[in-house]
Amino acid sequence: MLRRHPVGTIVLAQLFGTSLWFSPNSAADSLVAAWQLSSAQIGQITSATQLGFILGTLVLATTGLADRFPASRIFAIASLLGAVFNAGFAFLATGVESALAFRFAVGVCLAGIYPLGMKMVIAWTHGGAGSTLGLLVAMLTLGSALPHAVRAAGGGLSWQGVVLSSSLLALLGGLAIRWLGDGPHLPRSGPRSVRWGAALRAFGNPQFRASAFGYFGHMWELYAFWTLVPFLVADVVNGAHLEALDPTRTTSALAFGVIGIGALGCVAAGHLSRRFGSPPVAAVALAVSGLMCLLYPLLRPLGPSVCIIALLVWGMAVIADSAQFSAVSAQMCPPEFVGGALAIQNSIGFLITVFAITLVTSAFTGAGSAVAWYLLPGPIAGLLFFWPLVRSTLGARRPGAA
Repeated sequence: MLRRHPVGTIVLAQLFGTSLWFSPNSAADSLVAAWQLSSAQIGQITSATQLGFILGTLVLATTGLADRFPASRIFAIASLLGAVFNAGFAFLATGVESALAFRFAVGVCLAGIYPLGMKMVIAWTHGGAGSTLGLLVAMLTLGSALPHAVRAAGGGLSWQGVVLSSSLLALLGGLAIRWLGDGPHLPRSGPRSVRWGAALRAFGNPQFRASAFGYFGHMWELYAFWTLVPFLVADVVNGAHLEALDPTRTTSALAFGVIGIGALGCVAAGHLSRRFGSPPVAAVALAVSGLMCLLYPLLRPLGPSVCIIALLVWGMAVIADSAQFSAVSAQMCPPEFVGGALAIQNSIGFLITVFAITLVTSAFTGAGSAVAWYLLPGPIAGLLFFWPLVRSTLGARRPGAA
């Protein structure tokens, strides 16, 4: 049954596996109360996950492990270990120090889920990578938002229960991928055919560099925004004085909506990429999300309805370009290095997120909604680096072009 619908199996497993990513953020208010944390310390816990992911992707890329061994095996093992470390965070962490260690370990495991999921999608599809990867990143988006939905629906469910639900989902996803196995459309490298650092050759291609640097600008904004979403939504909910509603459940439900609506953006971008190509679609999405960085603080005084609509637009655009950058990057490097090249692109991108998350969570208490302006340099820089590739794509599609 799973082999009859391989892409569906992969994207569902990606949804379940990546629910590990933001499981603590969905219970940020409970953690703040239980451990007396600040917004900056919540940012540190999120950054620990990012740092673990960076280490994991660097190991996969520089050792060639991402291309030496079956992606399905790495995905399944990473899902199992990630579920275990995530459960350790729920049961054994007693404060920031222990929380950082468990979340770092979860991040390492996520490196075996997200980039390898992209490789598996490419291996199971023939053409249309931008559209299919859009579906995969849509599941990453829903997976990141899923703990907020569990919190909103769970009523009195403890924060530990919310976190543990992600562990259970990751286990199910890993089992499904182990059963599915690897696809036929990428050559499998032998144990000795990929040398240390071979994936770095991809950066010698100017088009790969343009895509990678566009992706880096996108990453400055994306995860910092997702980290901020509960704080931005809580700010709107508390300012609206909605006494008839439970503020915790309302905030969680709206946070799920703001992050989760990005899945629609990913799917829409994937479909548009079939007609217009991945580079123009990625550029438009990045421009829209950058515009929301600029406008949101100016819209905040206009009331909660305007703010929620703005956050939903922002949430849809902020992730829509991600799969398109990955699709372009995958097209611009040799097939035998796809796993490693995407892993090292991810590792650099996620290193950038650590600085962005640290900056915005430290500044939020004083800056409030104006912290959105701290994210604006990412989309601007990304568009500047990516534009030559967009221009060449548009030129190639112009009637009469060679």
